[in-house]
Amino acid sequence: MTKRMDRRDFVASSLATATAATVGMISTLVPMHTARAAERDVDGAQPDAFPFAELSIADLQSRMTKGTLTSRALTAAYLSRIASVDRSGPTLNAVIEMNPDALTIAAQRDAERRAGKVLGPLHGIPVLIKDNIDSADRMQTTAGSLALVGKPAPGDAFIVQRLREAGAVLLGKTNLSEWANFRSTRSTSGWSGRGGQTRHPYVLDRNPCGSSSGTGSAISANLAAVGIGTETDGSIICPSSICGLVGIKPTVGLWSRSGIIPISSSQDTAGPMARTVSDAAVLLGALTGVDARDRATADSAGKSATDYTTFLDAKSLQGARIGVARNMVGFHPLTDAAFERAIDALRKAGAVIVDPANVPTVGKYDEAELDVLLYEFKAGVNAYLAARGATVSVRTIDDVIAFNRANAGAEMPYFAQEQMERAQTMGSLDDAKYRDAVATCRRLSRDEGIDAIMAQHSLDAIVAPSNGPSWPTDLINGDRYSGGNSSVAAVAGYPSITVPMGFADALPLGVSFIGRAWSEGRLIGLAFAFEQATQARRAPRFLATMPIASPKRGS
Repeated sequence: MTKRMDRRDFVASSLATATAATVGMISTLVPMHTARAAERDVDGAQPDAFPFAELSIADLQSRMTKGTLTSRALTAAYLSRIASVDRSGPTLNAVIEMNPDALTIAAQRDAERRAGKVLGPLHGIPVLIKDNIDSADRMQTTAGSLALVGKPAPGDAFIVQRLREAGAVLLGKTNLSEWANFRSTRSTSGWSGRGGQTRHPYVLDRNPCGSSSGTGSAISANLAAVGIGTETDGSIICPSSICGLVGIKPTVGLWSRSGIIPISSSQDTAGPMARTVSDAAVLLGALTGVDARDRATADSAGKSATDYTTFLDAKSLQGARIGVARNMVGFHPLTDAAFERAIDALRKAGAVIVDPANVPTVGKYDEAELDVLLYEFKAGVNAYLAARGATVSVRTIDDVIAFNRANAGAEMPYFAQEQMERAQTMGSLDDAKYRDAVATCRRLSRDEGIDAIMAQHSLDAIVAPSNGPSWPTDLINGDRYSGGNSSVAAVAGYPSITVPMGFADALPLGVSFIGRAWSEGRLIGLAFAFEQATQARRAPRFLATMPIASPKRGS
């Protein structure tokens, strides 16, 4: 019996044949783009309507269950969307490489579904991952650096293995700030030697922020159902907030880091980036698990969940004690005004607002944090490159530094590598200076920071604005970062979730829910209740530049 297809599904299905013919042509290795690609004039004209814009994982699964949609048709639709939005039109430059096997994988998922084998809520769902996450397929893993271009990684990262086991379709990899923004103190977020400059999906001449900028821009623009970013300090929270997304920075150890190009063993984690809290929760649970290759995951045993959607309760804020970190505001008047409206929304949803509930140690760990990152970056990169073996031509951080100097025209046309060079001067992880810095960070961010203020006021979460508004991209002068609140949770290794809370003119703003270790479930419930009460996300319009300010500028 032929099942009825709705109009969106029919449009997507008709794209499959055409996309299959072109996907090979747009899945080249390197470079996918040059920096000049982001310099084209764009008038802000809208691309053709996308049949699956803003649909959730649950929406897509419902259609596949009914038989009105296939994974192959959905994958083809996203590939076509990438061609029309990322490669042309607005030219977001967010996807650094597409998986040449994506349609084949999707067809396999459809065959499994027809045979009654559905692996979970991600079955047949196209996912984009950041280009610092290993995948043992025909795609590269380079952290955006031409120095790492060679052969694909020899094995999957643990979280990629989990994605495959969950039935997801690995659609491609996203551009990023090269080396996860730990190469230069004057870098421009979203730029890499391999990928060029990623654009902001709401206002194209603005910056998408953070090293997971490609994932942020791509998922906000509906180039995939969900995406994965990584964070050391701000690289999930900032692009998610600035691009109008939900982003979860998990407790360090909830997701394995094995097979991910590192900065810091103390702070690194991957995490979900999605358009809704529910989609982020689906992805979060699917990728948890203890991994023998990452000792930090041992602590997650008995503390993690494989299904965080059980915490999606629109009444979660009723009676919840929410602390307002007043010493973490003041980035911009429009951000502050949106945050006040967010507090009102929390109160109306039944939360008990504790105001102020300042984290007393904010900023006091900054110097120690940088020391930790410098030490761990050198050790981590050297270990990662050694494990890659013959798949890359560089073996140590020294080799990378030398490669960048020899290829300065391609790798350092706008900024240098002083952060990387400084890391190379650091000693081993046995140094007393390093051990003291780690202890200082943990004491100030945990014992005297988040744990202290939450215990003092019996809080369920701390809230603060995630970031100030995005700034114009400037490749010559670098980032003009407008402020953010990722550090306290990042240094502690504790979870935080950013959720859209409003706009500064055309630019999205987010609010962060910060909690103690392993409190992802509780934070997801609170974030979901806030999302349902406010419905603050709006899809991007790909404006060429900021519109002329109107009298009512915030929302």
